[in-house]
This record gives sequence, structure tokens and C-alpha cells, in this order.
Amino acid sequence: MLIKKPGDVLPSEITPPTLFKERRRFIQAAAATAAVALLPGILSPSAAQAEDAGAKLDNIKPSPLSTDEKRTPLAEVTSYNNFYEFGTDKTDPARNAHTLHTKPWTVTVEGHCEKPGRYNLEDLLAPHALEERVYRLRCVEAWSMVVPWVGIPLGEVIKRLQPTSNANYVEFVTLLNPEQMPGQRRAVLDWPYREGLRMDEAMHPLTILAVGLYGQVLPNQNGAPLRLVVPWKYGFKSIKSIVALRFVEEPPRTSWAVQNPGEYGFYANVNPVVDHPRWSQKKERRIGELFRRDTLPFNGYGEQVAGLYTGMDLRQLF
Repeated sequence: MLIKKPGDVLPSEITPPTLFKERRRFIQAAAATAAVALLPGILSPSAAQAEDAGAKLDNIKPSPLSTDEKRTPLAEVTSYNNFYEFGTDKTDPARNAHTLHTKPWTVTVEGHCEKPGRYNLEDLLAPHALEERVYRLRCVEAWSMVVPWVGIPLGEVIKRLQPTSNANYVEFVTLLNPEQMPGQRRAVLDWPYREGLRMDEAMHPLTILAVGLYGQVLPNQNGAPLRLVVPWKYGFKSIKSIVALRFVEEPPRTSWAVQNPGEYGFYANVNPVVDHPRWSQKKERRIGELFRRDTLPFNGYGEQVAGLYTGMDLRQLF
């Protein structure tokens, strides 16, 4: 809920308390990052690394689907994260995710497809070439980033798995391992984390499975070794550390929609005219910037994806 004060300031221009707190956390995290930079060899902003995190990824081709907006610095991308499996504060994942073991990694494929099974990550992604996709990422808490992801189109993987005509949706599941993911020891959500896409959303050229960022192997706190990136949706749709894909007939139960269906819907398209019940979505703050900017419908990807939702009431189907 927005805090109303007398005077000429419109309620829509008042910073929600949650965003104010996140700004304070961001300033504190930035100060900590600057201090740590003076201590080489002791710690880095991406201290919670995957086994190969920081290793260069070769043979990456640039994508024409990338935005040319200014990229958010790597230190901020890897130190300000939502990943409740490692804590609910934005700085918790970078501190805690070193406990996650990402090698070896397998992904189980189930449901309505011709090629179910348990795949090594390398086999699941082969033989597709890696692409760099510079995408905006907009989170429901009203902050955003511009990140150069490295990955492959999800649609190419789906084609190889040959879903049947009964596969209307794709469900994604995160690793469940409280020993490696200490946040799962608390009932913050109904673990494991689950997400889902309609099949046409999953097959859209903008939807990718990411294995890296800034040309390097994905750090643990950013969802190593495999995460979903759907740039026109709020960030909670971009499920991390994926261990299962399921081709299903009915809409899957997704974690935040189960946790609080009045605040989080299945579609989660960025829509500035649909407020979160506790704050406005009309504005956002790009990490690293002081002032807020207008939120764009579909996070600025409306030209590419609005046709997926023709005839739908996007206020009701949020």
C-alpha cells in the first residue's frame, strides 16, 4: 500500500516502503562491494561461485534480439539477487550460495514428449551454439537490470524433446536440497520452487535457457548452472538451478501463485497498469541509477510478444 501524505504529491509518485528498504539495502551492498574490491584475494562480489563460475565461455555469437541499453555492471548483477533458496535478503545469495554443487548436473525430462529421460546438462543443451542476449530484467519489487545473458533458445531444446499434442504447458522445477540450499530449511515457500510457461511462450524466440552472463559461466547466486530467462515477464518467472522439465496438459501450479494468488498470477507479464496490491508497478528503478523511470508494457518487448495474448484480459490474467 502506498503511504499517502498531504500536499500536492500524487500517491503514484511516493516510493513504496518496500522499495525504499531495497534502496537502502542496495546502497549498503554497493558500499560493501567497494570496500571488498580493495581486498583482492579475500572476497569478491560473486564469492558464491559455481565450480566453473568466472570461466570464460567460448564461441558465443551475439544475438540481434539484444537491447542496446547500458548494461548493469557485473558486480551489481552478481551481488543483488532474488534467490530465496539462499536467503530472502538481496545480498544473501552472494554470501550463501557457495554451498551449491553444480557438477555434475542432470535435468529430468518428463510428461507428454517422445524423448523423456534424465539428461546430463551438456547433452540436454548440445548441439546448440551459445548466444549472448542482452535483456532487461524487471522484478516485481520495482527494480530492473540490463544483463548480457549467455544461453540458447528454449524452443530449440523443446523441439529436440518432441512434445506431443497434449503438451500445452512446460513446468520447470528447481533443485530441492536443504543441505546445499539453506533457505529451504525455512518454510518461506512450498519447496521445491516451480514455474511454468504456456507452450507458445516457451517456444518464443526471446525465451532462453541461460548458462552464463557477461561471457562467463553463471555464478551460483544467479541460478547456476541452468536458469530460465523470459524477458517480458517479471523476474520471478526466471526459475533458477533447474533440475526438471515437464510437459503437461494443464497449467502447472507455480510457486508464487500458490503462495499468494492474490498478488502473483500465472502469467506475470510486466504490466504497468496492474498494480501489485502493496505497491505501484508504473515506475521502476534501474539498479545503479538514483531516479525511477516509467515501466514499459511487457518490459519493452511488446512488439515481439503482445500477439501471444490477443483477446486476453491482462488485468485479470496477471
